[in-house]
Amino acid sequence: MRADRLIPPAGPARVLAAAQLTNSLGDGAYYVCSALYFTRIVGLSPTQIGFGLTLGWAVGAVAGVPLGHLADRRGPRAVAILLAVATAAAVGSFLVVRSFPAFVVAALCYACAQCGLSAARQALLAGLVPPERRTETRAYLQSTVNAGLAVGAAVGGVALQYDSRAGYLAVFAMDALSFLASALVLRRLPAVEPVAAVAGEPRLAVLRDRPYALVALLNTVMLLYMPLLSLVIPLWIVERTAAPGWLTAALLVLNTVSVVLLQVRVAQRVDGLATAARFVRYAGVLLLVSCAGFALSATGASAWSAAGVLLLAAGLQVAGEMLLASGAWEIGFGLAPADKQGQYQGFFGTGVAVARMLGPLLLTSLIIAWGTPGWLVLGALFALAGGAMTPAVRWAERSRAARASAATEPGASAREADEVRTP
Repeated sequence: MRADRLIPPAGPARVLAAAQLTNSLGDGAYYVCSALYFTRIVGLSPTQIGFGLTLGWAVGAVAGVPLGHLADRRGPRAVAILLAVATAAAVGSFLVVRSFPAFVVAALCYACAQCGLSAARQALLAGLVPPERRTETRAYLQSTVNAGLAVGAAVGGVALQYDSRAGYLAVFAMDALSFLASALVLRRLPAVEPVAAVAGEPRLAVLRDRPYALVALLNTVMLLYMPLLSLVIPLWIVERTAAPGWLTAALLVLNTVSVVLLQVRVAQRVDGLATAARFVRYAGVLLLVSCAGFALSATGASAWSAAGVLLLAAGLQVAGEMLLASGAWEIGFGLAPADKQGQYQGFFGTGVAVARMLGPLLLTSLIIAWGTPGWLVLGALFALAGGAMTPAVRWAERSRAARASAATEPGASAREADEVRTP
């Protein structure tokens, strides 16, 4: 494996990767330990934790758009640094939270800061990296994040092994410090000039861009794969298959290593919106076949046969995940106006928050309760959303071209306006 498959080229891309690696180390430990910390140290019930985090991500999904707009108007580097510090403060507040109301407030601050930080970072990437290199750079960042999460998760595993108050507090302190360190790394980037508002233009134009909203919605549906490895598949393995429980960890390692080693190579094959939409369509098919494989694993008569089917299904799932990510990044950047990348990336990024918020409840109800038919329904949903992405992207391209024509020709015709409204 060549080093340039793992490390982005020198310049802004490498600094952005260093910033994300820094805070992903803390996040990896946080994700592993947070549930036990909130129950054993804070004293919350699982229902209270679920409600607080769901509410937090719901509000965060909404806050991402205005915070992204703020990045456009004030400059994405300054806003990203500010939100990294805000995330550190939110994580630090968990150290002193000892009641449910305080936990809800901290969860709201954490989710809003995280969603806004993601939008500001994407706007910063768009401002510092040429359009033809953005998807590749985003792939480097994703590989870096996965590597950092894996190392951080190992650190969190040590804290779980000791299962002590001091260990959990150390993990949360580590996560808070990692975001402060990330803010310091972001200071090394050159500033991106803020974009002045255009008189008479709506403040949050993305909310009126129906083609882009459709593309973002389809991407959100595809992102429902996110809770699979962390929640649904472990429950499926234990409750419905003959495979050993430790296979859950093996599937997670397979996913993480595959993304670290192969995501950049996959993303380098995207050369425009048409290719990106095709990748999303292929991803839908792979995720459909993967879901069928997971369903089939319940019929395995032995542990080894079930494990083999699960490994094959997980391999197809991570292949679909990488195709989806590469296509979605190109689409999210490529269809956004150059002067509104912050708010558009904030809107596109709501898919992650929605998947985190609704995915666990939806997928456990669909798959764990319903079984094999649930897997097939989910797979069909992936395939339909992936197939719909190509016409949705074409509509968005026509809409963008019509808006550009209307902006340059004062006498733009009603036909052009109709083109914007009609898929």
